[in-house]
Amino acid sequence: MLKTVICDLFGIKYPIIQGGMAHVATAELVSAVSNAGGLGIIGAGASEPGWVREQIHLTREKTDKPFGVNILLWSPFAAQVIDVVLEEKVAMVTTGAGNPGPYIPRFRQAGIKVMPVVASVALARRLERAGVDALVAEGMESGGEIGQITTMALVPQVVDAVKLPVVAAGGIADGRGLAAALALGAQGVQMGTRFACSQECIAHPAYKQAIVNAHDRSTVISGQSTGYPVRALENKLIHEFWEKEKAGISIQEIMEFGIGKVRLGLIEGDLENGTLLAGQIAGMIKEIKPVKAIIDDMMAEAEAIIARLKSSVGGS
Repeated sequence: MLKTVICDLFGIKYPIIQGGMAHVATAELVSAVSNAGGLGIIGAGASEPGWVREQIHLTREKTDKPFGVNILLWSPFAAQVIDVVLEEKVAMVTTGAGNPGPYIPRFRQAGIKVMPVVASVALARRLERAGVDALVAEGMESGGEIGQITTMALVPQVVDAVKLPVVAAGGIADGRGLAAALALGAQGVQMGTRFACSQECIAHPAYKQAIVNAHDRSTVISGQSTGYPVRALENKLIHEFWEKEKAGISIQEIMEFGIGKVRLGLIEGDLENGTLLAGQIAGMIKEIKPVKAIIDDMMAEAEAIIARLKSSVGGS
């Protein structure tokens, strides 16, 4: 069985982590991932602290396994969500959209492990000096907010730059991705889009089916000119956003027109007027399966690939 230092660090069976997706990474999905041997992550997004506390309690009712909370540091409630996480003594946190450095001493004092998401070597080095426990190196293939470097190029550079365990994210949906990530020096993988298309995820069936129907070029990037690039399935809203970009969109319009339409797409299932966040691996997803089947199939495939590679190399 594949076991890495990430498994030991977080007390999990498999080196598979669920991305903390806003709106859809709720107790239902989080507990299913943790119960199946991975690490479930509640997606706090821009939610109020009371909702986050409720999700922590609901998750604890559904699993006795470790889980975490993803905190988006640009959220107006970030400081309050951090207080909730500290009070509830959650096992670990992932962070994104900002520098968690000022909060790390409080997390460490509470015994909470910290694993920020990074899209560059410079940020990875800075956060290592700040005292985090691990890093998620996320390539631009991922859904939602993205960086500028692909996973294949980013992961080995981050691995070489730090002494911390690194988790690969972006463009990973199956055992082939896990085996490749391990070959690049990562100690595990994080997946979002694949878990969004699980039976346990509360995302709208129409959104899930849109991902199943997707092909290799179905996702596009909006917001490049604003400094807030986001990957999602191409639809009417994206085309309208592109037109607004040409006219010079404001930060407020970005928040209202783009980020503000995520719930409309993911939860309400409006495929034309909602933001349908999805990674480039959308074209690889052909069915909606239980979380346990996703993880079990992924582990079996990765182990078979590694065994085959060992055999082929040994026989050459």
